[in-house]
Amino acid sequence: MRLRAIAAFAAALMSGTCLAHAATITIATVNNSQMVVMQKLSSVWEKKTGNHINWVVLEENVLRQRVTTDIATHGGQFDIVTIGSYETPIWGKQGWLTPLGGISGYDYNDIFSSVRQALSSNGKLWALPFYAESSFTYYRKDLFQQAGLTMPAQPTYKQIDQFAKKLTDKSKQMYGICLRGKPGWGENMAFLDTMVNTFGGEWFNMKWQAQLDSQPWHDAVNFYIHLLRDYGPPGASSNGFNENQALFATGHCAMWIDATSGAGLIYDKNSSQVADKTAFTAAPVDVTPHGSHWFWAWALAIPSTSKQVATAKDFIAWATSKDYIDLVGRTNGWTTLPPGTRLSTYSNPDYLKAAPFAGAVKQAILTADLDHPTANPVPYTGIQYVSIPEFEAIGTTVGQLMAAALTGQTSVDSALKQAQSSVSSTMQQAGYTQ
Repeated sequence: MRLRAIAAFAAALMSGTCLAHAATITIATVNNSQMVVMQKLSSVWEKKTGNHINWVVLEENVLRQRVTTDIATHGGQFDIVTIGSYETPIWGKQGWLTPLGGISGYDYNDIFSSVRQALSSNGKLWALPFYAESSFTYYRKDLFQQAGLTMPAQPTYKQIDQFAKKLTDKSKQMYGICLRGKPGWGENMAFLDTMVNTFGGEWFNMKWQAQLDSQPWHDAVNFYIHLLRDYGPPGASSNGFNENQALFATGHCAMWIDATSGAGLIYDKNSSQVADKTAFTAAPVDVTPHGSHWFWAWALAIPSTSKQVATAKDFIAWATSKDYIDLVGRTNGWTTLPPGTRLSTYSNPDYLKAAPFAGAVKQAILTADLDHPTANPVPYTGIQYVSIPEFEAIGTTVGQLMAAALTGQTSVDSALKQAQSSVSSTMQQAGYTQ
């Protein structure tokens, strides 16, 4: 037995994987399809390094709450957290994250510069992007053809309304449109923000005064509720990104306006019933193109409380690398790889052949203008969020009020009046306004 143990130890030394130095890290992530694949393939990294991972996989709203609480209180539960382009620069400035520049052998220059910039502040990169996305319009080309409809390259919301009306057949569980209704700053508000933007609205004017009782907000919210009540699926107030993706993939939505990152699953014949029936076009516009499609990056970061920084960095470098993207393509299918982060992805012939949406996704990401999200000048950046620390609470409260209006618990006028009052109070208490 002793000889066998010595032999095993020697083999570990020779392979560079000495079990005495093995570490266990805890990773918090969202239950989106790309992250589920990351969890599945992480055994490759574990086998290579001898390290182990405890996974905490959560629904988006729950993930945000758990991670934000842990980070802000320095709880130290997680060695790696999945966060986005909203939180990353803010938390980095607060000293809550470990900088991720300077990892040896890591190809930073292959990452889209706009994505790097979105995850940086004070000259430091605080997270590495797992995937990036914008938003566009998915639609069923077979249903459009049968109905004699033509989807334009740049649809307007008036056209979307007409298409949804014609394509809805609730007796067959066919809904003209699916949109996010689940409350949350990153759920229903992510979509609704873009609608408010393109209807000519904004969260704040240049004096940081709330604008939620303005006409564009009323127009956008009323139109949003009309679309979902008249042409959307039942229980829309419970549907977020994943729920709508499942509805579209199983053939229940004629149109779906949402994240470009959903295209991989929709075009994957193993997981979608409409892979060969789907087409895509730009996100709709109304009175202005400003802010009509969003920008977001899901990224991996290390809380400053982690005791396993070296191991966590090693995993993040692996999971966001060109080699990992290639591994996903080869083992899970080229349409399903994490999109929107690396230049090399969009010169990969295997990916381009399998993913007809690749060029449109890249274009949408690169043209989403975080610095000019609205028609009127505003003091903030961000398209489907406002890049201030208070927005997480503000967006969650407003999202709940919008969901209440959608379900008929309150009127749009009352919901927006309450939203205006709540946001104004928060901004005054935070010192933005007098």
